[in-house]
Amino acid sequence: MDNLCATWAPRLLSILRIMSGLLFMQHGTAKLLGIPQMAMFAKLQPYSLSWVAGVLELVGGALLVIGLFTRPVAFVLSGLMAFAYFIAHAPRGFYPIVNAGELAALYCFVFLYLAAAGGGAWSVDALRRKD
Repeated sequence: MDNLCATWAPRLLSILRIMSGLLFMQHGTAKLLGIPQMAMFAKLQPYSLSWVAGVLELVGGALLVIGLFTRPVAFVLSGLMAFAYFIAHAPRGFYPIVNAGELAALYCFVFLYLAAAGGGAWSVDALRRKD
């Protein structure tokens, strides 16, 4: 069992990174590209907080998907999600289930973990280390 875990842990870390990046990118594509189209982002003003967050979500999510600069990108995105939680969700109530902040809190801690753990076996970062 230890051999199985040692073999698959770096690969599952990569899968966590890839899926988190893909899911996170959706927020950026919805805000900046209108895909998928969401009414709440239809009139997003350039350089507003939501627009800047969309840029970070799109670019940061893409970098996470390929696993390039994983640690610094994940650290920045963790901070973005902490900021989003305290600006947009916390004022609506103490509990994340009440203030609809579960996703922001979860992203914050997943990204914080990726900042510490790195991109895993299947990442551009791992390929760059082999040189």
